Amino acid sequence: MEINNSVKWRRKHWRSIAVNYKKAPYFESYAPFLDDTYRRDWRYLADLNEHLLRWLLGVLGIKVNFLKASDFEFRGKKSDLVLDMCKQLGADVYIFGALGRDYANLKDFEDAGIKALFQEYKHPTYPQLYGDFIPNLSVIDLLFNCGPKSLDTIMTGQDEIA
Repeated sequence: MEINNSVKWRRKHWRSIAVNYKKAPYFESYAPFLDDTYRRDWRYLADLNEHLLRWLLGVLGIKVNFLKASDFEFRGKKSDLVLDMCKQLGADVYIFGALGRDYANLKDFEDAGIKALFQEYKHPTYPQLYGDFIPNLSVIDLLFNCGPKSLDTIMTGQDEIA
């Protein structure tokens, strides 16, 4: 998807973030990267998303093998697409989000020798700047408020996998 750069979205996004988080304890730690990101010209949303994702994984200390779906020829929709990805990548376990129960064809996974599990994440609370805790905000809310303790905070969430 191509980004419409005729609209001043970068300045608007960055100003909104800066205005709302400038008093957060770790704003100064992460603001330079985001400021630089919003100053850059981005043509494709996928490139911007990858740039942010790689940075977030690094800042959080999450080490993963990063693969792009565009480098593969995955086929199918919903459960069939997920199953095809698992097969092509050699997975023997796949963890669906909680809503995966609504579309996962468990028999197909079982027949393929892939164990299907479902995640039920219970959001942990952490200090935020204003008022009562609001769950499920952007990861930058977590970073600006918890800094280097962000990954530990995420991991304290009660994660049930069944």
